[in-house]
Amino acid sequence: MKVLLHTFAFLGVLSVASCFGSLPTLQFTADAEGLQLGGASAAPNIRLDKDDSPAAILAAKNVAVDFGRVLGINGSVWLTGDAAAPKGPTIIAGTIGKSKLIDDLIAAGKIDVSEVKGKWESYTTTLVDAPIAGVDRALVIAGSDRRGTVYALYDISEQIGVSPWYWWADVPTKHKTEIYAKKVTKVQGPPSVKYRGIFLNDEQPALTNWVKEKYGNYNSNFHGKVFELLLRLKANYFWPAMWDGMFYVDDNKNGPLADQYGIVMGTSHTEPLARSTKEQSTYMSGEWDWASNSNNVKKFMQEGATRAKNWETMWTAGMRGVHDTGSATLTPKLLEDVIAFQQQTLKTTLGQSDLTKIPHMWCLYKEVGGLYEAGMKVPDEVTLLWNDDNSGNLERLPIAKEQGRSGGAGVYYHFDYVGSPRNYKWINTIQLAKTWEQMQHAYARNARNIWIVNVGDLKPLELPISHFIDMAYDITKFTEADNTDKWLAWWAEKQWGSAVAEKTAYVMATYGQLIARRKYELLTTEPFAFSTQNYDEAENTLNDWTALVDVAQKLHDSLDAETQISFFEIVLHPVLAGKTVYEVYLKAAINLYYSKQKRSSTNTLAAGVKAAYAADGQITQRYHKLLGGKWNHMMDQVHLGYNNWQDPSSNSMPKVTEVQVNANPANGLLGVSVQGSTNSAPGDAVPAMLAISNYQPPKEPRYIDVYARGNGNIKYEIKPKAAYVTLTPSAGTLTFPGINSDHRAVISVDWAAAPAGLTNVPIEIFRDGTLATTLSLPVRKEEVPAGFKGFVESNGAVTMEADHFSSQVPVGDVKYAVVPNYGRTHAGVILQPFTAPTQTVPAGPKLVYDFFAFTEKADAKITIYLGASLNFDPTRPNKLAFAIDSDAPKTVQPVPATKLGSPPSGWDQSTQDNSWKTTQTLSIKKGARKLNLWALEPGVVFTKIVIDLGGVKSSYLGPPESARIE
Repeated sequence: MKVLLHTFAFLGVLSVASCFGSLPTLQFTADAEGLQLGGASAAPNIRLDKDDSPAAILAAKNVAVDFGRVLGINGSVWLTGDAAAPKGPTIIAGTIGKSKLIDDLIAAGKIDVSEVKGKWESYTTTLVDAPIAGVDRALVIAGSDRRGTVYALYDISEQIGVSPWYWWADVPTKHKTEIYAKKVTKVQGPPSVKYRGIFLNDEQPALTNWVKEKYGNYNSNFHGKVFELLLRLKANYFWPAMWDGMFYVDDNKNGPLADQYGIVMGTSHTEPLARSTKEQSTYMSGEWDWASNSNNVKKFMQEGATRAKNWETMWTAGMRGVHDTGSATLTPKLLEDVIAFQQQTLKTTLGQSDLTKIPHMWCLYKEVGGLYEAGMKVPDEVTLLWNDDNSGNLERLPIAKEQGRSGGAGVYYHFDYVGSPRNYKWINTIQLAKTWEQMQHAYARNARNIWIVNVGDLKPLELPISHFIDMAYDITKFTEADNTDKWLAWWAEKQWGSAVAEKTAYVMATYGQLIARRKYELLTTEPFAFSTQNYDEAENTLNDWTALVDVAQKLHDSLDAETQISFFEIVLHPVLAGKTVYEVYLKAAINLYYSKQKRSSTNTLAAGVKAAYAADGQITQRYHKLLGGKWNHMMDQVHLGYNNWQDPSSNSMPKVTEVQVNANPANGLLGVSVQGSTNSAPGDAVPAMLAISNYQPPKEPRYIDVYARGNGNIKYEIKPKAAYVTLTPSAGTLTFPGINSDHRAVISVDWAAAPAGLTNVPIEIFRDGTLATTLSLPVRKEEVPAGFKGFVESNGAVTMEADHFSSQVPVGDVKYAVVPNYGRTHAGVILQPFTAPTQTVPAGPKLVYDFFAFTEKADAKITIYLGASLNFDPTRPNKLAFAIDSDAPKTVQPVPATKLGSPPSGWDQSTQDNSWKTTQTLSIKKGARKLNLWALEPGVVFTKIVIDLGGVKSSYLGPPESARIE
């Protein structure tokens, strides 16, 4: 019989990580069949037609500089009509139909563009012999359109080792001595999602303060950096900052520059027809109200369309209230009128009668969704942009009757938010596994026209931005449930090298799970979320963070000084800063708990809270001083001391308690406490010890705490009255002040020698040779039948991580898959494929969990912990079913139905907790049992199951996982 200890294990993934990169066409070693593009004394000349897109020419110039970053010598750019091109390695790049260089090669049969011509943002690259006069051989790039050419050029940059984040996150480029183009033809088809982009939002104070210091305002110099980043990431769509920016007004070069780069401009859900929120109050006559001021609103919108008519734009349709609020006067009929006017305006202004050729979207955000659901008739050409609940849980996706619209659908997602239940806009708090799961649903439901994500200040969210855009660009590389961890390893290798890639992936996957437990801004809610009394939950959480910092710090320290900078920004900083904030609140909670036990170390913990609070400020300053202050202000966001949804005016430390310490406390210097009790003996009633079982959960040890309750030295000795019980340490000296004020004596049992059944073992604790108190340890030894495999009840509870099922029963191609590092404790289990229809019980695919119960209980409770997903299809709300053995299954709908635009009952708490859970009553008989569990919709994500047979204690994350025999 083997009792398994389940711990987090990050499987080796580098061997398969390469699947996330595009087909490699370059290498750094000599290739007899290839073409040398650069070496110690030469870099390529990139040749383009002078009449090609400015976006392609600009990208080529950037790529020429990228070769310099790698080789130490810049490449060059030559346009038709220039003086004679320089000798040496040649790249010919251009856009089909825009470049005579490319069109001539097509006409001569030297390149085949049949797989990309006429397609969206596609390209092909190949080596061509004698492509033009005077060139023996060249690498030829042919883009289907301007961004196809741009992406092909930046693909070269990424292959030679220039990260898209070379400027925004200071990822260094490693020197190479040679670069060769391989003899291979590459064809890159259209992206999975047509419009892929980011929204700079909630940008005060951090980004705005930084912009004002570095650029003065949100001008073209700033936006040039953003546009280059987007294109290197293979994004194409941008919503500019709305709090403190007027994109087209702040700098009249902004609009032309976006078009020069090849960026599709848009505006947010509350800014129709390319006019910013601030413009509404600055340049429009009268109120922003269609019902009372439609003539002026129309004039205002018309001016926006006229101003941006010559630039590629995804036009925002519809209307909301003033500055991201709901309108008190808009009705479904009035909003229909608004959209009708906007469509007519676009047709007239752009000179295009076919609305399917004018990209325009309507975002069904907040109250607007309710107007749609009330019966609005929305023209088919409008892209319906669905959204999440601002916390990463999709509220709605296209239902069956909406999936054939000519305008299609998209998703507006959030990595940052200002609003209920709390703002979150400080640093990265995104669990990538959850993003993967939610956006897979979006794609499966044909929300494929637009993916745009609110990224706040941009800078702290490098990792989730890359993940989101990579998925949108080619979702076929993200089809498996474990792809997120594999992508993390691949991405880390691209930024910092293979030596740290796998462990970096582990760090960031674990970070995603730790922050998924509770966002930083929610750590002030009362009562405090993590239990200080049960399951050592608060202490274990702090230990998890501390261990993660240790791994991240060692990885950081293993890198060279130049590489450490970007690693700090993206990896070490969020881990270290996050751990420090958690430390502030966890130590404050434990400080209060210790004060009830009169521990002298209460004061030590109070000092620890103050030190962690001070360290938080020091970490911020460390970030701001990087590279001579390059990122000064980027961490200005207040993040400590929230007491409502809005951020406080300044950081503040939680209250701490200090106890009076003297040499002669009333009940002696020695204090004794046990798990689950605030009592301190001698003095208080003798605390009742929790039972220890031969099937004790591996992560729930039993122990006794002995500690000083005043100044001085105390010798103690712990003597169990049974030889099969031992404690480590069993004796020692406590000293306060000092680091030896508290000792934890961990209990172990020689189960072979322990008697069967329940035995109460007295444990005597001596202070300086005198008996101070006697505890009673319940020792429970029970046996399961030979051959049993599964989880075993201990102390009235059975806890199972959802991915540790005994078996699953698939039905056809519908089955369950494990999403590693999803949720708060271990992993998620989902139904696959995402397009699976509604399942039925008992015929549908099920999970089976074998467990053994020593307790018979007719009114036992089962709590099923789930992801925080919502009912994104109102015709198919998330449902699950469960049954013990052959009992009739019970079906449950964990998330209540609600109208679009209104959160369901319980949403606020589930969002804070990042989990829905359902607790139901069931009857459990003694012996080997089977829990059958069904997900009836693909939106259900199981994360943990707890069966309460009378012993479950109150906690946030639930009891640790039970022992499992295998």
